[in-house]
Amino acid sequence: MKAKKRHSIHKCTCTTCRQHSHSTIAKEHRAINRVLGILHEKGRRRFVGLLALQWGRGGPAQLRQITGLSRPTIRRGRAEVQKAERVAERVRVRRAGAGRPLVEKNSRTC
Repeated sequence: MKAKKRHSIHKCTCTTCRQHSHSTIAKEHRAINRVLGILHEKGRRRFVGLLALQWGRGGPAQLRQITGLSRPTIRRGRAEVQKAERVAERVRVRRAGAGRPLVEKNSRTC
C-alpha cells in the first residue's frame, strides 16, 4: 500500500504571525495549515471555503494570506460548500503522480 504524500505546510504571511510567532492567532494559523497539509485537493478547497463562509467579509483575503491558496480556489470552495445537492456528486480525487511528467524523466541521456 502506497503512503499518502503530504503537502508542504504553508507558512502564514500575515503581520501577526510575522511579529508575534507565539501568539494564539499564530498558533491557530499554523493549525489551519497543518490540517490543510493532510487533506487532498477537494478537501482543502472545501475546508477553506467553509472557513471563508464563517469568517464573513474579509475572510477570503485573510485566508489567502494564511493558507497561500488563490482567490478563485477559495471562491470555488465556498460555492461547493453552499451547494445544496450533494447526492449525485462523484467522489473521485486525482491520483497521486498524475499530471504532466517531469522534464528530467522525459529527457533521454545518450
